[in-house]
Amino acid sequence: MTVEIGIVLGIILLAVILFVTDRLSMDTVALLTMVLFMVTGILTPAEGFAGFSNPATITVGAMFIISSAIFKSGVLNSVGTSLTRIGRNSYLLCLLALMLISGALSAFINDTAVVALLMPVVIQVSRDIRVSPAKLLIPLSFGALLGGICTLIGTSTNILVSGIAQAQGLEPLRMFEFLPAGIIFLVVGVVYMFLLGRHLLPDRKHTESLSEEFNLGDYLTEIVLLPNSPLVGVPLQRSSLVRDLDIEVMQVLREKERLQVFPALILRANDVLKVRIGVEKLKKLKQQQGVILKSERRFRDEDVGMYDSMLYEAIVTPNSYMGGKSLKELNFRAYNYGASVLAIRHRDEIVHDRLAHVKLSAGDVLLIAANSDQAEKLRQNNDILIISQTVRSNFDYTKIVPVLLISVGVVLAAATGLVPIVLSAMVGAVVLVIFGCIKPKEAYNAIDWKVIFMLGGVLSMGAALEKTGAAKLLAEYLILGAGEHGPHVLLSAFFFITFMTTNFMSNNATAALLAPIAIVTAQELGVSERPFIMAVAYAASLSFMTPVGYQTNTMIYSPGNYRFSDYLKVGTPLNLLLWLLASLIIPYFFPF
Repeated sequence: MTVEIGIVLGIILLAVILFVTDRLSMDTVALLTMVLFMVTGILTPAEGFAGFSNPATITVGAMFIISSAIFKSGVLNSVGTSLTRIGRNSYLLCLLALMLISGALSAFINDTAVVALLMPVVIQVSRDIRVSPAKLLIPLSFGALLGGICTLIGTSTNILVSGIAQAQGLEPLRMFEFLPAGIIFLVVGVVYMFLLGRHLLPDRKHTESLSEEFNLGDYLTEIVLLPNSPLVGVPLQRSSLVRDLDIEVMQVLREKERLQVFPALILRANDVLKVRIGVEKLKKLKQQQGVILKSERRFRDEDVGMYDSMLYEAIVTPNSYMGGKSLKELNFRAYNYGASVLAIRHRDEIVHDRLAHVKLSAGDVLLIAANSDQAEKLRQNNDILIISQTVRSNFDYTKIVPVLLISVGVVLAAATGLVPIVLSAMVGAVVLVIFGCIKPKEAYNAIDWKVIFMLGGVLSMGAALEKTGAAKLLAEYLILGAGEHGPHVLLSAFFFITFMTTNFMSNNATAALLAPIAIVTAQELGVSERPFIMAVAYAASLSFMTPVGYQTNTMIYSPGNYRFSDYLKVGTPLNLLLWLLASLIIPYFFPF
């Protein structure tokens, strides 16, 4: 143990604590770690920033663009239609088809995009067949996770591990090298969910009405502003209605004309304001000077439709810009042309009061009242995803053939070894832009820059572990503790440690931390590094026990009305089953 090793382990321990506690975003923690390594002199600036020029980081960025082009082409529209048809015939067939379809798509398309595509369909199907969404959303996420481990491009973690191996002077992982064992993991996972897992899924109460589902026990009332009202001449956002009572103004009628509601709207005498309000606030409102209440009754879904609006559920996507910010800070209503947030579901809690001040998190579900124009604006917002309406978008189907040909070309070029995956992915992304299959601005927006910054940052951990000898020291401790039992036991231990860690912190951070140690452990044992590398790659993506271990698990948490214990109940047996299976089949497909 040297001073340098102590500094490296201390910085990594700090990073792990920050990852697990989620006090800072994943990309911020990764960049902080990288900076600390450079500030302490462990890494030079060139070594610290090398993660951003790593083939893994560039490949992941290019694959985001290719996945987005496939998504926008409309080629996957028929998938949702087929799933709807199957679901209306049988729940069991729907569960089986859902996992197989999401698994097959995730092998070649970013799994977050796959879940984003299928989640609105699944929620609609669950309502059609009167089954709780909780019965289908975990199978959707688990299927996507299991499919992602079947190919090199199925998940960014596989690409990252390949990049780490290449940086250590080893052969990079091949496109379909994951497939034999990956298919077995997928089949076993599907069979588990079909026979046992579905019985462990919760059966939460299902309601047809979104207002009931979000417990909108509020009243809908009309307020008439008298000429002597202190509200007259005041902008809506500065009025006591919004500032003090935090009342949701849904519409303003002025001389029989419906006005667009926006924060800077100046209120006038005789304006009729349609508002949604709780019981306690209703009592305070009745005491307001210069205000008359015309009517008051319970809020219903139909009330929104009366004002040319509909209720929409929208989820805050993983790595969204909205994370950690309030609706007020985001200026949400003005940015989305007056769309109103009526409630927020955060984990197990539904929030109705002081919505403008609630800090949003990835996976939160917003209940939004919006007209058709506002809804279209929401659909174009990459930071949220509408999940309650399955609207068929007007895709340009002339792009389907070139998108498919280019995407297949990328896979074949990398799979046959004609060119490295980083080159084939970059060429594919550029050609898609040149042929107009995706616009340059859409390509930039398609890249999840938080993931790119996180990859660039976490790769510095592997570099620091290798440079200071910390990886070798940790490997020696592992060999000292379990080495006498042979490489099979050590490989099994690495798989167990990896999947347990990835359930509580980023899968990419877990892989970046453990892959260098796994490589050095194999070298110290004098055996092939391949099985240890594959164990880390597979296990880092098999996160079933918590809603925070992987992005797709976070996405379905609130829409499925899940609890943390639901993941433990359904996911723990599956994780343990796959651990035992991996201990047997990884050495078979990747001999020591």
